[in-house]
Amino acid sequence: MCLAIPSQVVKIENNIGTIEIDGVRRDASLLLLEDVVVGDYVIIHAGFAIHKIDEESALKSLAFLREAAEYAETQAPDV
Repeated sequence: MCLAIPSQVVKIENNIGTIEIDGVRRDASLLLLEDVVVGDYVIIHAGFAIHKIDEESALKSLAFLREAAEYAETQAPDV
Protein backbone atom coordinates (compact mmCIF):
# COMPACT_ATOMS: atom_id res chain seq x y z
CA MET A 1 0.00 0.00 0.00
CA CYS A 2 1.21 3.48 -0.81
CA LEU A 3 0.24 6.70 0.94
CA ALA A 4 0.26 9.72 -1.36
CA ILE A 5 1.47 12.77 0.54
CA PRO A 6 1.45 16.12 -1.26
CA SER A 7 4.89 17.69 -1.43
CA GLN A 8 5.76 21.24 -2.44
CA VAL A 9 8.42 21.84 -5.09
CA VAL A 10 10.94 24.30 -3.67
CA LYS A 11 13.69 24.07 -6.32
CA ILE A 12 14.04 22.73 -9.87
CA GLU A 13 17.31 21.93 -11.61
CA ASN A 14 17.70 19.73 -14.73
CA ASN A 15 14.27 18.05 -14.36
CA ILE A 16 14.98 17.20 -10.72
CA GLY A 17 12.76 18.86 -8.18
CA THR A 18 13.61 19.39 -4.56
CA ILE A 19 10.39 18.75 -2.67
CA GLU A 20 9.56 19.62 0.91
CA ILE A 21 7.15 18.37 3.55
CA ASP A 22 7.32 19.94 7.02
CA GLY A 23 10.95 20.97 6.58
CA VAL A 24 12.12 17.61 5.21
CA ARG A 25 13.57 17.86 1.71
CA ARG A 26 14.08 15.16 -0.90
CA ASP A 27 14.83 15.10 -4.62
CA ALA A 28 12.40 13.66 -7.16
CA SER A 29 12.35 13.38 -10.92
CA LEU A 30 9.94 15.71 -12.73
CA LEU A 31 10.31 13.94 -16.10
CA LEU A 32 6.77 12.48 -16.04
CA LEU A 33 5.00 15.84 -15.64
CA GLU A 34 4.80 18.96 -17.76
CA ASP A 35 4.88 22.55 -16.58
CA VAL A 36 5.90 21.96 -12.97
CA VAL A 37 7.13 25.19 -11.37
CA VAL A 38 8.52 26.09 -7.96
CA GLY A 39 5.59 26.35 -5.54
CA ASP A 40 3.53 23.56 -7.16
CA TYR A 41 2.39 20.60 -5.08
CA VAL A 42 3.04 17.13 -6.47
CA ILE A 43 2.45 13.52 -5.53
CA ILE A 44 5.61 11.40 -5.53
CA HIS A 45 5.85 7.66 -6.20
CA ALA A 46 9.12 5.72 -6.39
CA GLY A 47 11.13 8.92 -6.75
CA PHE A 48 9.02 10.41 -9.55
CA ALA A 49 6.45 13.19 -9.43
CA ILE A 50 3.38 11.52 -10.95
CA HIS A 51 0.62 14.09 -10.39
CA LYS A 52 0.22 17.81 -9.76
CA ILE A 53 -2.31 18.76 -7.08
CA ASP A 54 -3.79 22.18 -6.41
CA GLU A 55 -2.66 24.03 -3.29
CA GLU A 56 -6.06 23.95 -1.55
CA SER A 57 -6.34 20.17 -1.88
CA ALA A 58 -2.72 19.70 -0.85
CA LEU A 59 -3.11 21.78 2.29
CA LYS A 60 -6.36 20.01 3.25
CA SER A 61 -4.68 16.61 2.78
CA LEU A 62 -1.66 17.64 4.84
CA ALA A 63 -3.89 18.97 7.65
CA PHE A 64 -5.85 15.70 7.69
CA LEU A 65 -2.68 13.62 7.78
CA ARG A 66 -1.30 15.69 10.67
CA GLU A 67 -4.57 15.27 12.56
CA ALA A 68 -4.57 11.52 11.94
CA ALA A 69 -0.96 11.24 13.16
CA GLU A 70 -1.79 13.19 16.34
CA TYR A 71 -4.79 10.97 16.98
CA ALA A 72 -2.73 7.82 16.46
CA GLU A 73 -0.11 9.06 18.92
CA THR A 74 -2.68 9.75 21.64
CA GLN A 75 -4.44 6.42 21.11
CA ALA A 76 -1.33 4.25 21.00
CA PRO A 77 -1.09 1.86 23.96
CA ASP A 78 1.82 2.35 26.33
CA VAL A 79 4.48 -0.27 25.83
